[in-house]
Amino acid sequence: MRGELLARCVGVGEVFHERALGDRFHEPSRVPGPAPDHGTYGSFAAFSDPDGNGWLLQEITTRLPGR
Repeated sequence: MRGELLARCVGVGEVFHERALGDRFHEPSRVPGPAPDHGTYGSFAAFSDPDGNGWLLQEITTRLPGR
């Protein structure tokens, strides 16, 4: 998904993961690169739209049961 957005000239940030739950919302706490285990829901990328809204992409490789 990140690659597709970049191809459309959307300024998406680099992929990162959390050291602790909730770090995705605090830029200084984000760890560069994908989650070490490449686990589902573990990697993120952020971007802003032209209206200034912030968006957070989350990698999902396997959906949780019931979703």
